[in-house]
Amino acid sequence: MKPPVLVLRVTGTNRDHDAARACALAGGAPEIVHVNALAEDPGRLADYRMLVLPGGFSYGDDLGAGKVWALLLQTLLSASLGDFVAAGRPIIGICNGFQALVKAGFLPGFGQAPRPGAAPRQAATLTHNDSGHFECRWVELAPDPASPCVFTRGLSEPITCPVAHGEGKLVASPAVLSEIEQGHLAPLRYAPTAGHPAGYPGNPNGSARHIAALTNPAGTILGLMPHPEDHITPEQHPGYHRGARGGSGLALFERGVAYAAQL
Repeated sequence: MKPPVLVLRVTGTNRDHDAARACALAGGAPEIVHVNALAEDPGRLADYRMLVLPGGFSYGDDLGAGKVWALLLQTLLSASLGDFVAAGRPIIGICNGFQALVKAGFLPGFGQAPRPGAAPRQAATLTHNDSGHFECRWVELAPDPASPCVFTRGLSEPITCPVAHGEGKLVASPAVLSEIEQGHLAPLRYAPTAGHPAGYPGNPNGSARHIAALTNPAGTILGLMPHPEDHITPEQHPGYHRGARGGSGLALFERGVAYAAQL
């Protein structure tokens, strides 16, 4: 049976259907649900085996990218989401969803929680790109084979997909960055591409240590700024008509859905 996947929509997200299609192609049974409907019945989250927080501009990012969404995760959905995480069910947050998970404290997911059963305190943030403007370009993401992340487990080739964000620069203290490095909690990093060094524009936002994604110590939560759901078929590759192949973002969803199916 296909594992049920919840694609959590909030006001302002705009990649819901793209993420749902990726989950369906990966073998899941996605359902798009608005956060207000889930808040009315938080226990409903237990019916799903995987959770997706898609990209967009939740609530206009009026208080900062993903901030209002993060507050909803910390309040209206705190208990049910905490149980979901504790059960080891996979979660992927993309772009705005990643920003929400980081600002809600679920990524990188270490540090003392404010109360039992709650998410850890916020340990990092995602802020304005070094370029000072919105970045929309294709990037390559190099996987860390030592990462515990279930979404990248066994992944060997780089992923090619676009970024589309204005606040994607990962910032954290030296101590937090050291803990991320020691735990291999950066499963994907911006990689040099042909003709470009490891800096800009290969790293489009100036993220510390070229970190493009974070996972929690258990490896069940993945957050990333680039959009793997925008490269799930060969025809979506920008060099497809010139014979370019490979680097599909579908690989992340396939691994996540396969892990969820075992639960």
